[in-house]
Amino acid sequence: MIKKIIFSLLISNIFITGSCLAQGAYPDKPITLIQGFGAGGNSDTIARIIAPGLSKELGQQVVVEAKTGAGGNIASAAVAKSPADGYILILLTGGHAVSAAVYSKLAFNPVDDFSWISLVTQFPFAVSVSSESKFKTLTDVIVAAKAAPDTISYSSVGIGSTQHLSGELFASMAGVRMTHVPYKGGAGPLQDVLGGRVDVMFDSITVTKAQMEAGKLRALGVTSLKPYKLLPGVPPVAETIPGYEVTSWTGVAAPKGTSPEIQKRLQTALLKVLADPEVIAKLENTGGIVNTSISGNQMKQFVSGQIAKWRKVLATAGIAQQ
Repeated sequence: MIKKIIFSLLISNIFITGSCLAQGAYPDKPITLIQGFGAGGNSDTIARIIAPGLSKELGQQVVVEAKTGAGGNIASAAVAKSPADGYILILLTGGHAVSAAVYSKLAFNPVDDFSWISLVTQFPFAVSVSSESKFKTLTDVIVAAKAAPDTISYSSVGIGSTQHLSGELFASMAGVRMTHVPYKGGAGPLQDVLGGRVDVMFDSITVTKAQMEAGKLRALGVTSLKPYKLLPGVPPVAETIPGYEVTSWTGVAAPKGTSPEIQKRLQTALLKVLADPEVIAKLENTGGIVNTSISGNQMKQFVSGQIAKWRKVLATAGIAQQ
């Protein structure tokens, strides 16, 4: 009997030790951090800021990969269908919640098909025009759009993106009609606004700040309700259109079913990266304020709340769901 008990304890210990070793082995190969927009855009820039720190903390290279198109939804769909082993991650943006509100059907469930790790940043957008533009204020844009409906164009990084809905909300609340020009993300919108091919852009400070500082782009407004410390001297859109507000975010998630142990490992690593003063400074240079989640569930609740908010915006603005 004693021999049987000892044998059972030895077998149990082997299983427990093996299990701990298996868990401790993660990660044992490179990790891919997917983002859904073109090179040079906000999502791509932020992913590349946090990837080196994650590589250091996790002991494996974190490779940034773009899967562009459909306002980030191609990337989201790809990650939602990926193995839940911790080797495929995604940097989501506020467009994820906007798409969930705009589209009646998506190829993935925007909440339940993901394991949530943590928010990274939150930020408003800038409403900008070329420095050569005739528009000096938002009122100028509104007056011109009222005088000639559908002749004033604005860019976005894709149909159903936060930039798209920012423009739709602006037009709706201002009582004007504008022409939406969607891109696949990246620097395309900026290039065409600078070149005078598109009139106005709603985009992140990541994309616009350098050109503002170079005097090539003029910021007409910031989409936060109050003046934004990272864009001094630029008035809130709400001063021209009372109540107008758009704030966006970025955050890291993994496919649904990722083990709690791996989620915790990833969150611990990410929070260490986001506490690094150098990383904080780089992220603030993109126009975002670091805002982390204390748990995956907190991030899940945040995203669910964002979806509900945008659905309400759609209803209030009279924007039809697609």
